[in-house]
Amino acid sequence: MELAFAAIWLLTRLMVWKRQGGVNWKREALLLLMYLNLAVIIRFVFFSRELADGHIQPLVFDAATAFPFRVNLVPLVHLFNFGSLRDLVWNVVGNAAMFVPSGIVLPIVYPKLNRFWKVLAAGVLISLCIEILQLPFASRASDVDDILLNTLGVAVGYGIYALVKHFRRSA
Repeated sequence: MELAFAAIWLLTRLMVWKRQGGVNWKREALLLLMYLNLAVIIRFVFFSRELADGHIQPLVFDAATAFPFRVNLVPLVHLFNFGSLRDLVWNVVGNAAMFVPSGIVLPIVYPKLNRFWKVLAAGVLISLCIEILQLPFASRASDVDDILLNTLGVAVGYGIYALVKHFRRSA
């Protein structure tokens, strides 16, 4: 999946370069930040945390177990429903922390995302796409809590971005 993501990214950038008649290296460096941000999110969402024979294992689609989809649309019902404190912290902190870079990178890469609510909306949409994409994997559940935690991460990231921007302006 990472290779497919990299190939799609590269093909898209090649088409843009051809259409624009050249490469804007500063813009490409900024877009690379977004690519790395999304690649990390994909890694944690679509690949297991546990190793098998020393290797990271991707999620496996199995039509026999994919349906019915596992979806939770009721907020906070399963948020604290974990077998251990370690799993609870991994879920809560991990889901939020994974999206902190998005809140920082989105307004830098996309100048039109210049307001908190715009960055938050983009973060919600990215998170929603991820939840939809993981629907067919039986080992995953699509949960509104994940969207809430991801959005919290985007908000924290934007807060960091806004603070740095404020201090740079006043310096």
